[in-house]
Amino acid sequence: MPKISRDFILMLNMGISIIGLLIVLVLTFNPPIVHEDFFWQKPLIGSLFSLICISGIFAALFPNQCSHAIHFRKESINLTSRRVHSVSHHPDCEGFSAHVIHVTNRRFCAACTGLLLGAIVALVGTVFYFSGGLSVEKVSFPITLIGVAGIVLGFLQLKFKSFVRLTLNVIFVLGAFLILVGLDELTKSVFVDLFLIAFIVFWILTRIQFSRWDHWRICRNCKSPCEVWEMKKRA
Repeated sequence: MPKISRDFILMLNMGISIIGLLIVLVLTFNPPIVHEDFFWQKPLIGSLFSLICISGIFAALFPNQCSHAIHFRKESINLTSRRVHSVSHHPDCEGFSAHVIHVTNRRFCAACTGLLLGAIVALVGTVFYFSGGLSVEKVSFPITLIGVAGIVLGFLQLKFKSFVRLTLNVIFVLGAFLILVGLDELTKSVFVDLFLIAFIVFWILTRIQFSRWDHWRICRNCKSPCEVWEMKKRA
């Protein structure tokens, strides 16, 4: 994809993501007066969000199976005349050092690990709230605002390294969960819930696209040509 097209699409998606967050803030400070409390609303919304969490967990645990959709994969390439095998989907080079964490003698993608942990915690929270009768009525307003902050911090994670990056990705997923739960309690509107589900998916896809752009940028600015850059240019 040409650079201009790549940058334009990313900026467009980021703009739409910001608009979505602004709409969330408007609904938080001015929730609709008329409530639509359907008996099937919580099971439906809980099931949809659970599906998002499970899909994220699957993508993080089985990157090869999801590589065609979101470009998660294990690297096994010839780089500087040696084989590189990594649990992370990043090549073993200095440019990507901020993207990985080291646990014993293994390398893991900080972002994917964070998204995995966040999805697991959010899935547990979804079960408690949408199926277990957990009430957040008294804290629905502040947790929605905390959720918005979590999404913003998630998009800023590229500025940070390793375990901080991991933590911000956990916060990103939990932010989406808190927004959904908080506004579900404030608005009691199935339309608002479905709107949020759609935007949560969009935020996640934009977050993935942002990471892919950052990977492309790192390889483009690298002065040591390798097979990773050749593959990215053809992508």
